Amino acid sequence: MNHHRQPTRRVFLQQSALVAAGVCLGNRITRATGPSPNSTLGIAVVGVAGRGADNLHGVAHETIVALCDVDESRAGGAREQFPKAKFFADYRQMLDTLDKDIDAVVISTADHTHAAIAMAALKAGKHVYCEKPLTHSVYEARQLTETAARLKRVTQMGNQIHAGGNYRRVVELVQRGAIGSIREAHVWCGSVWAGGERPTDTPPVPEGLHWDLWLGPAPYRAYHPDYVPAKWRGWWDFGGGGLGDMGCHYMDLAHWALDLRHARAAEAQGPPVHAEHAPDKLTVTWDYPARGEQPAVKLTWYGGQTRPGDVAQGQIPEWGAGVLFVGARGMLLANYDEHRLLPEKDFADFQRPDPFIPDSIGHHKEWTEACKTGGPTTCGFDYTGPLTETVLLGNVAYRAGRRIEWDAANFKIPNAPEAMRYLRRPYRQGWSL
Repeated sequence: MNHHRQPTRRVFLQQSALVAAGVCLGNRITRATGPSPNSTLGIAVVGVAGRGADNLHGVAHETIVALCDVDESRAGGAREQFPKAKFFADYRQMLDTLDKDIDAVVISTADHTHAAIAMAALKAGKHVYCEKPLTHSVYEARQLTETAARLKRVTQMGNQIHAGGNYRRVVELVQRGAIGSIREAHVWCGSVWAGGERPTDTPPVPEGLHWDLWLGPAPYRAYHPDYVPAKWRGWWDFGGGGLGDMGCHYMDLAHWALDLRHARAAEAQGPPVHAEHAPDKLTVTWDYPARGEQPAVKLTWYGGQTRPGDVAQGQIPEWGAGVLFVGARGMLLANYDEHRLLPEKDFADFQRPDPFIPDSIGHHKEWTEACKTGGPTTCGFDYTGPLTETVLLGNVAYRAGRRIEWDAANFKIPNAPEAMRYLRRPYRQGWSL
């Protein structure tokens, strides 16, 4: 077995980021612009309930200068916790009013508003942390990736599990050749977000909810509880279904371990396409080109109750969600918390490689420290932008109803130009990037 393979550029950047963060904490290094590593950031948090509350807690070691949420009733807990932070319903007003006080912005809103808020923050010179998936469309992911690079802002996508020790050990096993060369990987998750027929009744907008601000760039729809606060993921106007919800979490492990970036093709299978809502089950296969000495790879996603054949036939443990790497000398099964080399009898005497990926200082802490030092992050938009593009390309293939070839360099689908309309969509007036 090859236990001497050099870490990929991805791992090198992660090591550099974490080591740099540890060094800077003890060595009062100051950037030419922005706070020193020993001062606190001025952070604005957009979306402060639900997932936003968790992210708010994750950055609470810095100075929370502003809270922003389109639902004032759901924001009550955060406002009580941070009474000194100024509150806004509109992020644009927040950025204009507190421009000099805000160093960085955390975004935990619905998917369809991620890109608009993140782009405004980047253009205002702020560092950005944005929940997964990074954007609602493939086009938006490309735009944020390029803008963050051009403006040299420190970014992080909310792939919190990326900071876990279990993922690191799996990446090390793959990259040290524990199961040999890998030509296929499988990812499955039971997450289901499917809408339905568009509601026809028009109940009143709840008090405190700024409905027009919640819609943002999406097409106008009358308020309905089938959308807010949680069911929006099942509607194409606002989310990406189960794949959009969890693809970035589980496909992250395959992308990281195999050093994947842009797929060259995608093909999807599921129930008949509905114009309004995502499917309750979906299978997508992406083809990736060879990378250096690594062979081409097929990566397959199974959403809803579908599973890979080996799982369905009982040949490997039945986990509700997981990632399976199939190598020339065995398989590696993983989820968030554990992993196994299979068949277990073949690895009874296996000697694990020495760890080479440092433990994380914390997913949010990586970002806040990098904001102060200018160092890289482990889930910056340079990595998570292409990851998000790939995940969302699965929905493009499904909605197009055919296999699509992806020319990432030119942002085109050469074999199915009619599918290009699913890469982006028109924005409501006043909400363009």
